[in-house]
Amino acid sequence: MSKLRATSLDAFRGYAILTMVLSGSIAWGVLPGWMYHAQVGPRSNFVFDGSVYGITWVDLVFPFFLFAMGAAFPFSIGSKIRNGISRWRIVYDGVLRGIRLTFFAIFIQHIYPWSVSSPQDTRSWLIALAGFVLMFPMFMRIPLKMPDYLRLAIKVIAYSIGIVMLLNIHYANERVFSPGYSNIIILVLANMAIFGSIIYAFTINHPWVRIAILPFVAAILLGSEHAESWNHALMNYSPLPWMYQFAYLKYLFIVLPGSIAGEYLYEWLHNRTATEQSSSQDERKRMPWILLLTIGVIVFNLYGLYTRHLLINLAGTVFLLGVLYILLQVEGKNTNYWRKLYKAGTYLILLGLFFEAYEGGIRKDPSTYSYYLLASGLAFMAMIAFSIMCDVYSWNKLTRPLEYAGQNPMIAYVSTQLVALPLINLAGLGTCLTYFDQNPWLGFLKGVIITSMALLITILFTKLKCFWRT
Repeated sequence: MSKLRATSLDAFRGYAILTMVLSGSIAWGVLPGWMYHAQVGPRSNFVFDGSVYGITWVDLVFPFFLFAMGAAFPFSIGSKIRNGISRWRIVYDGVLRGIRLTFFAIFIQHIYPWSVSSPQDTRSWLIALAGFVLMFPMFMRIPLKMPDYLRLAIKVIAYSIGIVMLLNIHYANERVFSPGYSNIIILVLANMAIFGSIIYAFTINHPWVRIAILPFVAAILLGSEHAESWNHALMNYSPLPWMYQFAYLKYLFIVLPGSIAGEYLYEWLHNRTATEQSSSQDERKRMPWILLLTIGVIVFNLYGLYTRHLLINLAGTVFLLGVLYILLQVEGKNTNYWRKLYKAGTYLILLGLFFEAYEGGIRKDPSTYSYYLLASGLAFMAMIAFSIMCDVYSWNKLTRPLEYAGQNPMIAYVSTQLVALPLINLAGLGTCLTYFDQNPWLGFLKGVIITSMALLITILFTKLKCFWRT
C-alpha cells in the first residue's frame, strides 16, 4: 500500500487543516469581510448573524477537510477489506475511532488556555503544554518493541491521567467539567468517522447505494420541521447528546461524495503504478490551463456568492466549466482521472447553485443544502488542482509542507493553541502580538506567523514519525 500513497490527498488535507488554523489566527476585526466567516464579518458587525448569506474561503476549509476524510476511506477502509478484514471488525474500528475522537474533542476544548483562565496566565499556558504532551501516549503508537498489553497499559494510564486532569482543573468563569463542552469540529469528525465508515464498509462495491442514502437523510432533516412527525422525534433523539445528534449526519453530504473522489484517486494510482503510461503532448500543454481554471472556478464562486451577484456567478461558472470540459477532452493517463472528478464536481456545483435560493441563500451556519452541494463540488475541483501540483508538476517546495500537515492533522490542528501560543506567552512575547492588530496587513501577518509555527511543529513531529492516530 505504500506505493499507493496519495500525496495529492495528503496535501489537500494539509491545505484544509492549515487554512483552518490560519482563519483562527488572523487579527479580529481589522481585515476585509471575506477574510472571516461570512456570517460573522463586518456585514454583521462581527457578531453572528444567520440572516447574512454568502460564503468566503474560510467557510470552505471545514468541508474540504470533511471531503478529504471521505476520500481517505478507499485507502484506509478499502485496504482492510481487500486484506480480508470483516466488515463487522471495520464497524468496531469505526465506532472506536469515533469514541477516541470524541474524547479528543472534549479534552482539547477543556485545556485550551481561554477555557482554563480569563485572561490567560502562566497556569493556563502550562496546562495547555502538559495536555499536548499527554496526548502522545494517548494517540501515538510508541515506536518501540513491547508487548501489546504494555502498549494498552500505557494508553490506559495516559487516558486516566487526562480524565483526572480534566476533573481537577479550575476553569475560567466558574465553568466545571462537562462532556457537552467540546470542540464541535472534532465532534462532527467523530460522527463522520462512525457513520461514514460504516456506510462505506457496506457499500464499497455499490457507490450508487452510498449516494442513494443521502436523500433519506435529507428527508428526515426536512420532515423534522413538523413537530408531530416521527422525523422530528428521530431528529431530537440521542442516547448520548454530548456525543451524537442526528443533525451531524447532514455532513454526510460532503463525506460520502468525498469517498467517490477517493475511489477515483485509488483507481488512478493503481493503474498508474501498473502501466507507467507517459503523458501525451496535448495533455501537457493543457495542464496549466486546467490548473488555472479549476482554481478559478473556486475563486469565482467565492466572489460571486459573497458579493451576491448570483446570476453573474451562475453564468460565469457555466462558462468556466464549459471551457474546462473542452480542455479535458484529450486522452492521457491523467485526464481520464480528472474527467471523472470534473463530471462529479460539475454536477454538484450546478446543483448547489440551483439550490442557492432555497433556505434564503447559501451559508455555512446554519448550513444549507446549497452549501453542502457546492462545497463538495468545489472540493472535486480542488482535487484536480492538487493532483496537477503534486502528481504531475511535483511542486515539492509548495506541497511537501502541506503533505506533512496532512499526514499529521491532529497535531496540526492543536499546535497553535496548545504549543505555539503557550511558548510565545511563556517567553514574554505575548504582548508583541497585540501590535499586529492595528491594520489588515499586520493582522494577516499575525496569522501567517502563528500558522507557520504550527506548521513547523507538525513537520518536526511528522519527520520524527510521531503520528497521532485514532
